[in-house]
Amino acid sequence: MNDILNITQGPIFDNSISKFEYHCYSPFLQSFNPSDEIRIPIQQQDLCILPSESYIYVEGSLTKADGTVSAGKLTNNAMAFLFEEIQYELNGVNIDNNKNVGITSTLKNYISLNANESKSLENGSWTGGSSFSLASGTFNFCIKLKYLLGFAEDYKKIITNARHELILIRTRSNENAYFSKDNEELKLSIFKLQWRVPHITLSDSNKLTLLKQIQSNPIQIHFRNWEMYEYPTLPTTTDHVWTVKTSSQLEKPRYIIIALQTNRKNQRNKDASIFDHCDVSNVKVHLNSESYPREDLNVKYKLDRYAILYEMYSKFQQSYYQQQSNPLLSRQEFKDIAPILVIDCSHQNESIKTGPVDVKIELKTLTSIPASTTMYCLILHDRIIEYNQLTGEVNKLI
Repeated sequence: MNDILNITQGPIFDNSISKFEYHCYSPFLQSFNPSDEIRIPIQQQDLCILPSESYIYVEGSLTKADGTVSAGKLTNNAMAFLFEEIQYELNGVNIDNNKNVGITSTLKNYISLNANESKSLENGSWTGGSSFSLASGTFNFCIKLKYLLGFAEDYKKIITNARHELILIRTRSNENAYFSKDNEELKLSIFKLQWRVPHITLSDSNKLTLLKQIQSNPIQIHFRNWEMYEYPTLPTTTDHVWTVKTSSQLEKPRYIIIALQTNRKNQRNKDASIFDHCDVSNVKVHLNSESYPREDLNVKYKLDRYAILYEMYSKFQQSYYQQQSNPLLSRQEFKDIAPILVIDCSHQNESIKTGPVDVKIELKTLTSIPASTTMYCLILHDRIIEYNQLTGEVNKLI
């Protein structure tokens, strides 16, 4: 209440940053063909940059083989499906990477976005499950880095005195990125690709503060890494056990996202961003001797009995971001578009924190799993990088 009585208080202006402007960085080799490795470096080291607000700008076209305009459409999240892997290097050290970029970012967006964020991401080829028409046959998109890498999503501070490099590896095939009429093969080409990064210029007083920080202790860059695992073809059974990984050095799993997909990989007439429930009845994630969730789920999709799965999905934002959940998908959309299994294992016993950890998934279905079904497991875990701004040394602590 004292604030309403302080009638002499003047306006407060934030002058800590004197300039905020985007700079464009292009790869040395202007080749964006399938399987190409695209490296975009920032060599100048006396910069303050903000990677969390950077984005990738892409221009290209979708045409018939003869170059004429086609009736084809882009799939949801098409630009992410053009890249097999994305890596971020700091002073030559790989600090974060994302494999199977299309599937990983699609799963992460389904559980993380709300309706308003989904609309704004249309500028990055995200349509939330529908297709993207191209009247002219050409496209251009801006893909925010924070929707492709956990480092860019979580670490929202500037980085100074460092060499940065973004590495993109193109997929061998573009077929997950478009629909074609009558299953016709189309030509998807990229003309231009840039990394646009904010450069920050500080006020004089803040420069002095920053210099003192650089001369003191190293900084710790903490974020949550997105680690994708794939079981290419599940056996046609009703019970399946998958030992996903065994880690000798604990990278504590906080969330495990499981999804199934039947015959959608590299299919020109099917959307690779849509997932299938495959009549799943129960799932357990075992971290050594601990199981999540503790109780059986007893799901029956044919009877529309999947409320517990939707509850687990809708609570993710509250647990992960510490904010009120506003899920992107309605209950029916969850069943039709992305029946994702979201396992929250962020609260663990002390015994799990030391020694190797076996991550094992036990899956049960009411009917046999269809042929050509792929199972995806996205593990979200902590990662800590120590960066000495004075010497440029980068070390992975976790």
